[in-house]
Amino acid sequence: QLPIVSVVRDAESQLLPDVGAVVTCKVCSINSRFAKVHILYVGSTPLKSTFRGTIRREDIRATEKDKVEVYKSFRPGDIVLAKVISLGDAQSNYLLSTAENELGVVVARSEAGVQMVPISWCEMQCPRTHTKDFRKVARVQPQFLQT
Repeated sequence: QLPIVSVVRDAESQLLPDVGAVVTCKVCSINSRFAKVHILYVGSTPLKSTFRGTIRREDIRATEKDKVEVYKSFRPGDIVLAKVISLGDAQSNYLLSTAENELGVVVARSEAGVQMVPISWCEMQCPRTHTKDFRKVARVQPQFLQT
């Protein structure tokens, strides 16, 4: 009687971000040309493993693209809603855009560690210290709000 070896595959296949999909991602690092992010959700479906994405400076806003500064739009740790504009391959990342009113930063923490409150389309404020930081704030639609 020989032992039986079997390989069991996960029944669910991994969901992949597709062009046009709205994704939720976390900002990992920024520089003057782009923000690097990890994609955590496609729509409202959490991913089993994260994918890397890039939001280029020219894809942050729809207007005045030449005046955009990455550090005034995102900070590492921010949770961002973005749209996939190009698929990645083995070497590169997914290209993402926040150039719509509904896309941008949805959750940000201040230096005091408190969740910041949006006060305009380009600023968030810490409720504890009342300091203001620039962000590309998303106008979140009610159907995306979850508590």
